[in-house]
Amino acid sequence: MSHPERADLSSVATMLRELTDRVSASAERLDREPTHDVAGSLFEVERALRSAGRALDRATRQLG
Repeated sequence: MSHPERADLSSVATMLRELTDRVSASAERLDREPTHDVAGSLFEVERALRSAGRALDRATRQLG
């Protein structure tokens, strides 16, 4: 039987993926002068969100 937290964590993972996609899309749109610096910051956020997503997936798998 699955741990009761799996469904909640799965929902969070979905929201995190959607948020990551939105940040990534914004970064790509801004990746030109004069907003290149903003895009760089957003790409950094994207990397952090993807890392968080991997950690969340790992934790969810560990629940069994």
